[in-house]
This record gives sequence, structure tokens and C-alpha cells, in this order.
Amino acid sequence: VQLVESGGGLVQAGGSLRLSCAASGRTFSTYAMGWFRRAPGNEREFVAVIRWSSGRTDYADSVKGRFTISRDNAKKTVSLQMNSLKPVDTAVYYCAARTSYGSSWYKGSEYDYWGQGTQVTVSS
Repeated sequence: VQLVESGGGLVQAGGSLRLSCAASGRTFSTYAMGWFRRAPGNEREFVAVIRWSSGRTDYADSVKGRFTISRDNAKKTVSLQMNSLKPVDTAVYYCAARTSYGSSWYKGSEYDYWGQGTQVTVSS
């Protein structure tokens, strides 16, 4: 299974970017897909998740109202629309997929597959 992210780049504060993640390879049962990020010197943190069947979403407080996660079931892709970007959003963003629910949406260790990451840099 491969998850491939695209859409990262450099943007000024207040701008927007849209990240996409496509799953390929062996067919797997998708329970949910999400986004995490890791800023320099920081640990990886949860950003957003979408349940595959219901479309229900959850967001980190730091991105609520600015980021929107969405999915395309047929294409098995997940996107993250990021608006009103801030310098603190600068990080490598990772797509992740899980095949079941564990104890938390926010624990990266409970996701089964990961992308290679895409850099998002927000300048002030």
C-alpha cells in the first residue's frame, strides 16, 4: 500500500494550499484517513481525520475553522484544504490511513499506512 501526498509548497501568511493524498497498491479496507504534521524540533501532531463511510470529521483545535478535510471514496483520495495559513503551520504534512478504530483518532501509532510527507512553508 502506498500513500502519495501532493500539493505542498511555499505560501505567504493568510494564503491557501490544498494537499491531496492518493492510495494505491494492495486493496485495503479503509476505516479512516487523516493528516498529521511535524514542525522542526517538534513531535508529530494530529491535524484532521475523516471517517471513510460516514464522512464525519475531527480537527485539531489549532486548525479548526481554517482547514477542511474531504474524501473521494471512488478514487480513494483524501484532501486537506488549508486556508488562512499562519507561519506556525509550517511543517511536513503526512497522510495516514487506518483500517480500524483503536482508542483514539489522535494517536499516530494507531494508523497503519503513511505517506512520505510533503513540505508546507508559510512565510510571514
